[in-house]
Amino acid sequence: MNKKTLVLGASLKPNRYSNLAVEKLSANAIETHAFGLRKGQINKVEVDTELQDYKNIHTVTLYLNPMRQKEYYNYIVGLKPKRVIFNPGTENPEFYNILKENNIAFEVACTLVLLSTNQY
Repeated sequence: MNKKTLVLGASLKPNRYSNLAVEKLSANAIETHAFGLRKGQINKVEVDTELQDYKNIHTVTLYLNPMRQKEYYNYIVGLKPKRVIFNPGTENPEFYNILKENNIAFEVACTLVLLSTNQY
């Protein structure tokens, strides 16, 4: 099953974990979308700077600190993903509760580790 993924907080800088996540997701044949502050590409994945109404998103993986996440709560819940991954540094108990109320699963994990251990 293709776990179509949105990387929220994608950076064009190659040394950033969000950038590596986009690369690894697409290298694993996972349909990947990316949203970030600057428009560009990570390999062949376009980084959007405007929120899109993506359909059938399975996973949203976060690379935004908890304060920056607040403005995206409604957007993420509206996408109706199956799960949200909170990468290191993005842990957010307030958002966990919102996700629980909306029956959206979440994990506090590292996308890169999940991919490298075949647990994604």
